Amino acid sequence: MLRTKLCGMKTIAAACTAEDAGADYIGFVFWHGSRRYVEPKSAARIAKSLHRIKKVGVFVDADAAYVNALAERCGLDYVQLHGHETADYAEQIERPVIKAYRCGDGFSAEAANGYPAAMILVDAFRPGVLGGTGKSFDWRAAKAVIAAIRKPVLIAGGIGTENVAEMAAILEPYGVDVSGSLEVDHEKSEERIRTFMKEVQRINEMEEL
Repeated sequence: MLRTKLCGMKTIAAACTAEDAGADYIGFVFWHGSRRYVEPKSAARIAKSLHRIKKVGVFVDADAAYVNALAERCGLDYVQLHGHETADYAEQIERPVIKAYRCGDGFSAEAANGYPAAMILVDAFRPGVLGGTGKSFDWRAAKAVIAAIRKPVLIAGGIGTENVAEMAAILEPYGVDVSGSLEVDHEKSEERIRTFMKEVQRINEMEEL
């Protein structure tokens, strides 16, 4: 079963659509360097409107005390570390950690397996860009190293309704992380969210046959 994390949520309408459509996780970006940054007070308000879906906060090299305080304030279920956070840093985080790596940027299964994280996210590599590139990486070339990771893996980078089935067939990951493909004019589209989730449902139904 392919799980789904829909990231970059900034409105109650988009987050509730994601939950109603069956997504497993939503993500709030708390890094000021992203155009998907959301104010903590807005994220807390959105979180209170949700019931089932798990909430993930995305941080980049932020102070651990600040991360823990924000996780409590916003009712986060997971903290995603998308910077250069060390294992010692991750041990200070009071929520389960999702550690993001960029495929091709010195990424290895050994590093992922040794990191104190509940899940591993593998994103596309682009020099000077931490994430949200909208580009996919070579899934077939990365298949062996991803298969060697002994933790649930989320795949990100350039994935949308048109290619999520191909990615899932090649890598067979725990889940997929999407954001840009769900947007129109840089804002989440409820229609695109529903369309994407229908495709994931189709994929999961096929796996059950």
